[in-house]
Amino acid sequence: MDDIDYEIVMQIGVLSQSASGWTKEVNLVSWNGRAPKYDIRDWSPGHEKMGRGVTLTREEMLALRDLLNSWEL
Repeated sequence: MDDIDYEIVMQIGVLSQSASGWTKEVNLVSWNGRAPKYDIRDWSPGHEKMGRGVTLTREEMLALRDLLNSWEL
């Protein structure tokens, strides 16, 4: 399997942190030289390793924001 090339263009925020130091983060990430997308996933300290996550376009992120804002917790 080929290595995945990524660049964290903007760190937006940390949602949580585990006892092992891994953090669930929202970032703007460029994958394999492509245009950056919003990304939610677990990262090891220093961002050397990552867990599975989800990437969202700007339009999908706006739709998610609107959905969450309309939802009563």
